[in-house]
Amino acid sequence: MSNLATKLVGWIDERFPLVSTWKGHLSEYYAPKNFNFWYFFGGLALLILVIQILSGIFLTMSYKPDAVFAFASVEYIMRDVQWGWLLRYAHSTGASMFFIVIYLHMFRGLMYGSYRKPRELLWIIGMIIYLALMAEAFMGYLLPWGQMSFWGAQVIVNLFASVPFVGPDLAILIRGDFVVSDATLNRFFALHVVAIPLVLVGIIAAHLIALHEVGSNNPDGVEIKKHKDANGKPLDGIPFFPYLVIKDAVAAVAFLIVFCAVIFFAPEIGGYFLEANNFIPANPMKTPEHIAPVWYFTPYYAILRAVPPMFGSPLPGVIAMGIATVIFFLLPWLDRGKVKSIRYRGPIYKTFLAAFVVSFIGLGYLGLMPATPTYTTISRVLSVVYFAFFLLMPWYTKIDKCKPEPDRVTSK
Repeated sequence: MSNLATKLVGWIDERFPLVSTWKGHLSEYYAPKNFNFWYFFGGLALLILVIQILSGIFLTMSYKPDAVFAFASVEYIMRDVQWGWLLRYAHSTGASMFFIVIYLHMFRGLMYGSYRKPRELLWIIGMIIYLALMAEAFMGYLLPWGQMSFWGAQVIVNLFASVPFVGPDLAILIRGDFVVSDATLNRFFALHVVAIPLVLVGIIAAHLIALHEVGSNNPDGVEIKKHKDANGKPLDGIPFFPYLVIKDAVAAVAFLIVFCAVIFFAPEIGGYFLEANNFIPANPMKTPEHIAPVWYFTPYYAILRAVPPMFGSPLPGVIAMGIATVIFFLLPWLDRGKVKSIRYRGPIYKTFLAAFVVSFIGLGYLGLMPATPTYTTISRVLSVVYFAFFLLMPWYTKIDKCKPEPDRVTSK
């Protein structure tokens, strides 16, 4: 059997780079040996992607992308399809978990300087993934055709109408109609199920290829490729397979325990994962008292509402929201620090990073609340803190007093 397997692998390898791919990306890909808790979230993001794809495939078998039948088909899945409730809750919980993991993954990049040279392109590709995920989530948010889905999509799409000259035509192009309707539902369904997932898979593959080309960062910010043994293997690295695969497997088990606990005991999370209004069929004639997007969009929604309109147009807020989203792309060139890792950064960077985290979480909460004068004032203050983290970065990272970076990775 062993000889037969060897021949089979050899036959495949002559026609497809199976062995070289396995070695290059797993068994002979050396990653830093000092990975900590924060390095689990990239692998968990891949796990959630698989969960979303599989649950989504089975959901589409019973879902009807029709404005008349969409809500009823979701209820049919929940009540009559065998294990349909599990599929629906796995998919809705997976969407929120995806963004939790991605935000933690991005925060790790901010802590350890994972966007610094030579990983600028890796960071940019990662941010493209983030934007694609936002588009995927937005398109999928309309599909249940509940009250919050319908009116949330109505509000967000109408923001595009504020773009000068092309705004009204752009909004019609996105909706496929003058209002959110059956045409919009069919359009969003096609993009959510086919187009964006294909793009996502391709970008994620590019992200992994770029990662394995430049190598993984680590909590010390030290490049392990600088110190190699006689065989050309990094002295501070270990093979990704089997060592780090086993560590990621332990993290995956812990994540799945939490994931299943949410699905079985609290799939709505008090209305943050699934809003109460989304269990009511969409009614174009009845606007909900308070319209807010799902929680992972609310920091940007709070920034949108914090900026006063100009001549009755929300355009300034739309511009601020757009800049708040894409400014992450500039991080590799905004950061002028002498070291990468927060372990060796000075107190100024740590203070600004802590203030940014507080502002992001605070804006996320305020985006869920009604736009009262008090909440609006707080949102404006937090928005200033949010943008100050990026816009002042060339200054405060340059003057910050850093500790000397070690030559080799530490075991801490």
